[in-house]
Amino acid sequence: MEVKLFEIAERIRCLREILGITAEEMAAACMISPEEYSRLEEGNDDFSYSFLVKCAETLGVDTVELITGETPKLSFYSIIRKGRGLPIKRRKGFTYDHMGYLFRGRECEPMLVVAPYSEEEQDAPIHLSHHAGQEFDYILQGSLKVQFEGGGTHILNPGDSVYYDSGHGHGMIATGGEDCQFLAIVLKDRKEEK
Repeated sequence: MEVKLFEIAERIRCLREILGITAEEMAAACMISPEEYSRLEEGNDDFSYSFLVKCAETLGVDTVELITGETPKLSFYSIIRKGRGLPIKRRKGFTYDHMGYLFRGRECEPMLVVAPYSEEEQDAPIHLSHHAGQEFDYILQGSLKVQFEGGGTHILNPGDSVYYDSGHGHGMIATGGEDCQFLAIVLKDRKEEK
């Protein structure tokens, strides 16, 4: 399934207008400038997954509904066969396959992620991002260099894992000369649901 940037942007705009939410209110909810929000809603810039999650929460829909235009329907169990996850473009070079996109009312967002190895990134500062909730990452292949705000940097190898509060700055790159594949499970922020 190919996910088209413009189609996602159009769904966000239509839902926002139907609900009577201004672009400025959406920008504030997404914690970005109104100018940046306008570029995203027009389909001129690529979305981060964190942006899509914030939009979905504000609009009261499932993130997958924004991405695909379809509402997840399964509520007992969902099987995703190898190579059949929902591809989500989130960060340049990284590939994300959503492995639970057919299940409605998810408590987490399970992703199969491939971080590409880049020689140029090895000695450069790692970009830190943050999003509400918690995250668990389990390394399947290759090695991942993870960094947390405050300077904590660690190398994770196959079988290693890390669990963290993703509201704090965190970033990662593949290291060791090859791409890194890992399972990322992003847990929703319970504080926001209260």
